[in-house]
Amino acid sequence: MDEMDLMKNLRDVPSPGPEAYDRARTALRTAMDEPVATVVRPKRWFSWPKVGVAAVGAAAVAAAVVMATSGGSVPAGPSDAAPQAVEAPLVKLASAVQAAGTQPGDASLIINTKFGLDNKPDQYYTLYTDKGQQFTGDSAKSLADAVAKGQAEPATPYDGKVMAAARLAANGDVDKARIAMITAANNALGVGLSPAEADKAWADAQAENAEMLRKHGKPVPAPKPRPTGKDLENLINNHLWSNAEHALFANAADAEVRAGVLKLYATIPDMIVGKTSVDGQAALTLTAPPAILGGSTDVLTINADNGLPIREEITSAESSKRYVVNYKSSRVTLADVAAGKI
Repeated sequence: MDEMDLMKNLRDVPSPGPEAYDRARTALRTAMDEPVATVVRPKRWFSWPKVGVAAVGAAAVAAAVVMATSGGSVPAGPSDAAPQAVEAPLVKLASAVQAAGTQPGDASLIINTKFGLDNKPDQYYTLYTDKGQQFTGDSAKSLADAVAKGQAEPATPYDGKVMAAARLAANGDVDKARIAMITAANNALGVGLSPAEADKAWADAQAENAEMLRKHGKPVPAPKPRPTGKDLENLINNHLWSNAEHALFANAADAEVRAGVLKLYATIPDMIVGKTSVDGQAALTLTAPPAILGGSTDVLTINADNGLPIREEITSAESSKRYVVNYKSSRVTLADVAAGKI
């Protein structure tokens, strides 16, 4: 069983809601690619393919609690300075997105349809309000019922941090926003810290990781030194890609968040931006460098005119299995959604 199978099987684990599924999905895709088992952020405590599905579900549910202890960003030293934007098309599109502004409404709705190996669609609705609340459902009716009953999911510090980092990038301070996005869950990698502080953060993360493994009755690996050089750079860009993607998939219809994510993606070296079309609309494909995903591929297709996500295609490095998620994003009002007008 590889990490994609575990993601698919999360549907059979009690407790995690659709948003927890999405967060775990991102973690599973990424965790197996990290060279060590460490607390890079709550969703990546240990090597997911080596644990049972129940442990994955438990960790996804616990993420909101543990995220409250995650560290904030710190000023970057010279070695942590963000690289210059390498993809001018993304910067240009981000400017156009921000200039156009956010459409009327008081919440952003994103509908994602996942297709696994059985090609059966799993549809989820996520509503992120301008006040930071989140509602989810597996159908238009269940979402409408959740909104009508005021059943918002608890806000997490992590969600707030990735949104804030995206907005900071949109409003001009891309270097600072980049660090904030990378460290949105925690700073186990020591970005912006002194060597001594970075080593301590790494050691603390491994100790927490070991404790989590013990609680699940799993073997505890020997501590490993903090990554350096290219390994560290790849992990940093991995977290930037993943955390910014979370912000986009939760709140894509907010122009400021969307513009900020595009600007941050433009700072990832070796990002490949291509042109394509989807259902007659011009689109761009953003391909994350395979090196930051451990050889797996992740291709995000966005509308070339407004930057809204259209499709994501993930191919596992270990199994070569391919998974597709389609996205539809729009601005809505809570009152309309509660009335079933979706």
